[in-house]
Amino acid sequence: MAKNVIVAQSGGPSPVINSSLRGIIETCRMFPDKFGKVYGGWHGIEGVLNEELLDLSSQKEEEIALLRNTPAAGSIGTCRYKLKDKQQKDFQRIMEVFKAHDIGYFFYIGGNDSQHTAFKVSELAKTRGLDLIAVGVPKTIDNDVGDNEFKLIDHTPGYGSVARYWSHIIQNANEENMGSSPADPVLVIQAMGRKIGYIPAAARLADPGREMPLQIYMAESNVSIDNLVDNVNDQLKKDGRCIVVISEGFDVGSIGEVKDAFGHTSFGSSQNSVFQTVVNYLNTKGLKARGAARGQVMGTDQRHTTAYASIVDLDEAYKVGQKAVEIALYEGNGWMATILRDPGIIYNVHYDKVPLEKVALSERTFPEKWIAPSRYDVTDEFLAYVRPLIGEDWPSVPMINGRQRFARLEMKFADKKLPAYNLEAYEK
Repeated sequence: MAKNVIVAQSGGPSPVINSSLRGIIETCRMFPDKFGKVYGGWHGIEGVLNEELLDLSSQKEEEIALLRNTPAAGSIGTCRYKLKDKQQKDFQRIMEVFKAHDIGYFFYIGGNDSQHTAFKVSELAKTRGLDLIAVGVPKTIDNDVGDNEFKLIDHTPGYGSVARYWSHIIQNANEENMGSSPADPVLVIQAMGRKIGYIPAAARLADPGREMPLQIYMAESNVSIDNLVDNVNDQLKKDGRCIVVISEGFDVGSIGEVKDAFGHTSFGSSQNSVFQTVVNYLNTKGLKARGAARGQVMGTDQRHTTAYASIVDLDEAYKVGQKAVEIALYEGNGWMATILRDPGIIYNVHYDKVPLEKVALSERTFPEKWIAPSRYDVTDEFLAYVRPLIGEDWPSVPMINGRQRFARLEMKFADKKLPAYNLEAYEK
C-alpha cells in the first residue's frame, strides 16, 4: 500500500534547489503504488512541526516543470531550525505529524546541518519502530558537505551555479575596473562562504590565464590585513589597478557578528562587513596609485539568480533528487544521495548513496594544496576540479512579457489533524 511523502528544504537556498525538489516530485509520481500524496513541509522542518503541509501532488504539471528554472526556496520555503537532542517534544511532534498523515517517506534537502536533521529523523524512526524512510538530498552553495578526500561527495548541487556566477561577475568587474582605474584603482568585492573558501576561489574561473590584476583572499589564506595592503600596492605598482575578491570570513577582527540558529555567523546581519573594513584600511594606509579603493558586497543574488545557474548543476540537482527516491525504494532508511566524479579527462559523474551519519554535521575544508604559494590565488588543479561544474551555455529561462516565468504553486495545504503546536526552540 502506498505511503505518503514529505519533502522539505533547510538552510540557505541555491539557484538549483528546486531542481532537486522537482526530481523528487516527478520520480515519486512514476511509482503510484509506492508513493501516495507528496507534501512539501512549508519552511522545512518548521512546517512539519506546525503541520503545514503543502499538497504538491495536486499542483499542475507545468508548474512543477517550471521549478527547474525557479531559483531559491520560494516554492515551499526553507528554514534554519535546529533539532537539538534535548528537544524531545519536537521529536514527539514530528512522529505525531507523520502518523497523522500516513507519512512513510521523508526527503530533506540541505547542507550539513540539514543532513543532521535528516539523520535525527532516520534514527527516530529506527528507535521508535516507525515505518518511515528518511533520505537526505545534498544542497549547498558552500560545497562544504562531506570529506576532504571527496569520497563521500564530489561536490554539492548549488556550488556549480555560484561558481559560474563568480566567473561572470569578475569578468564584468574587470571591465569596470579597467575603465575606472584612474579614479578607482582598487575594487574590493566580498563573497559568501563563511570560513570555507570554495566560493571566492571560483573567481579565478574568470581569468584562468591570469591576465587580470586579480587577487583572491579566502579565510584559509592566513594573510594579515597588512600583508593584503602590501600585496595590493605591489599589484598597483605593476598594473596600476587591482581587483580583490575577499571571503566574508576573512579575518579583519570583530565585525559585530550576529549568529543564526545553528551558531554560524550571519554575515549579512552583522554590524560591519569585511569588504568595508578592507576598503577603509587600504584608503587609510594609502595606495601606490592615484584615487581610492572602493568596494561592494555581493549578497543573496549569488544564490537566487537563475540566469547564472549552471546547466550541469541544474541537471545534477534533478538527478540527485531522483536518486534519493530510488534509494528510498530499494535501499531503505538512513542514506543521503550523493554525486561522485568518474576518473578520466572526460567529465562524468554517477549517483550513489552514503550513510547520513557520515555527512551529518560534516564540514569539508578547502584543500591547502589548492591554495597558491602567493596565498592570494588558487592552483590550476582547483580550476580543473571546478571548471566542468559551470557548464558552457546559458540556461533557458521562460519569459512572459519580459519577465521571468517562475513556478507558482497553489497554496493548497493538507487539513490539520492535530492541535496547534509551539516549536520547542522558540518557547520562552
